[in-house]
Amino acid sequence: MREILMATEKTRAGIQSVEVGFGLLDVLARAGGPLMLRDLAATAGMSAAKAHRYLVSFQRLGLVVQDAATTLYDLGPAALQLGLASLARLDAVKLARERVGPLMLQIGHTLALAVWGNQGPTIVHWEESPRAVTVNLRLGDVMPLLSSATGRCFAAHMPREAIAPMLAVELAQAQKAGQGNLPRTQREFADVLDEVRQRGLARVENTLLPGVAGFCAPVFDFDGHMVLGIVAMGSVATIDAAWDGTVATALRAAASQLSRDLGQTA
Repeated sequence: MREILMATEKTRAGIQSVEVGFGLLDVLARAGGPLMLRDLAATAGMSAAKAHRYLVSFQRLGLVVQDAATTLYDLGPAALQLGLASLARLDAVKLARERVGPLMLQIGHTLALAVWGNQGPTIVHWEESPRAVTVNLRLGDVMPLLSSATGRCFAAHMPREAIAPMLAVELAQAQKAGQGNLPRTQREFADVLDEVRQRGLARVENTLLPGVAGFCAPVFDFDGHMVLGIVAMGSVATIDAAWDGTVATALRAAASQLSRDLGQTA
């Protein structure tokens, strides 16, 4: 029995040399380009001689390549294959759904997930807080671009041609209705979208639903495309609607972490 426990502990301990060697791959992955041996070793916190031994093995496996002319090291084709295989298996919505529950408990307000569907920004998941305000929204609902945080967030990060038809209809409706709290021209809406990009999320108050404030933070994939929005909403009387408040800060952090987990590097 004692031998089994010792073997188990040894297995849990792992192989330290593998973990040390991974430090070199991690440095190359984070670097803006190929590196000299001395720079690579220094950044990884090891001697050049030690780093070289690891790099020889990594070259044999195709994880690292060395340019014969410059002697610079960079990631190899095997590293690319591993990365692409990992990215292909990522499901942004699934990953986000796993994190919505704990995030809802942290901020204390209703959360939702939205993706860009055939008709526009579409709610695909809903996590209702016990102290939620009553809202007339359902799974599958398409959020407007002008009046919802979700719509504004997607509009700020989607190609112009993707949002143009929907935006034209909504602007015409806003001009006809004379809604003073909504953008009514392309220029006004462009200013709103600039703020969304600068702030790192969108915010609305008393626009889509009276008495309700909402935020939406963008989640990006490895290619820099917005793949979903994390939405928080609550009563204007109870939600912290400040740009740097508890809700906005937690939402930004969650979206940023999910983006990194999906491969975003910028």
